[in-house]
Amino acid sequence: MVVKSAHLPFPGETVLGGQFFSFAGGKGANQAVAAAKLGGEVIFLAKVGNDALGKTAVEGFKKEGIDVSHIITDPKSHSGVALIMVENSGENCISVASGANGKFTKSDINDASELIGKADFVLVQLEIPLEAVNALIDKAFAVNVPVILNPAPAQPLSDEQISKLFIITPNETEAELLTGVKVVDEASAAKAAKILREKGAKLVIITLGAKGAFLLSDQIEILIPSIPVNAVDTTAAGDTFNGALTVALAEGMEIKDAIRFANQAAAISVTRMGAQSSQPYRSEIEPF
Repeated sequence: MVVKSAHLPFPGETVLGGQFFSFAGGKGANQAVAAAKLGGEVIFLAKVGNDALGKTAVEGFKKEGIDVSHIITDPKSHSGVALIMVENSGENCISVASGANGKFTKSDINDASELIGKADFVLVQLEIPLEAVNALIDKAFAVNVPVILNPAPAQPLSDEQISKLFIITPNETEAELLTGVKVVDEASAAKAAKILREKGAKLVIITLGAKGAFLLSDQIEILIPSIPVNAVDTTAAGDTFNGALTVALAEGMEIKDAIRFANQAAAISVTRMGAQSSQPYRSEIEPF
């Protein structure tokens, strides 16, 4: 549920004259839809409430060709909802009522063990309980399925779990929480990325918004610039980047090309309002 206004309200302030929009969202859903729109074969593990929002969400996934057979309906919870305020510059702030998302459990991951073992990549984020995320990482790591973790919303992670990741993709805020390094430019991004590499992540990609994405691996240390665009709403830009990155890697792209592809997808998404509604289809990226 989105309100766009002249500026984000300060605590205690009411800002009048905004516009209201309602979009399908949620970090896991955004990533799944981004990947599906860009040509990925997506199976989505998720949990929704037994309500109108949950039913609408699942129908939306079906329309994008996502396999929804492993989405669980929780009869005792509402579907997850985010309240988003966006100012005219495109900056946003978000408050989430997790609902069924918060009831996604280690047991749900265990039930999907066979499915996880057949995946080319597992993409996960942190809007579900950390217990479930850790179980997913452990399952995938045990059967050599590479895990891409978008560590958002920001929260601490153990070195043990970071060491099992193929790729971790924090933004500046998340990188600072995980490393203690305030990321403001390429040099500080490199410093934070080296710490995450020391913790065991195979590849580190720190997303820097309009500056681009910083990549650190065994052989590569490079800032890959973003595409200059007129941003109107940054909601789901990171989710779009991660979904696109996963598709590109699954198709066999080299990591730098995969990041360029993901930068293009994210750049298109910020020129439109909304989350899933802003995400591009493959046909929009290829001429971009």
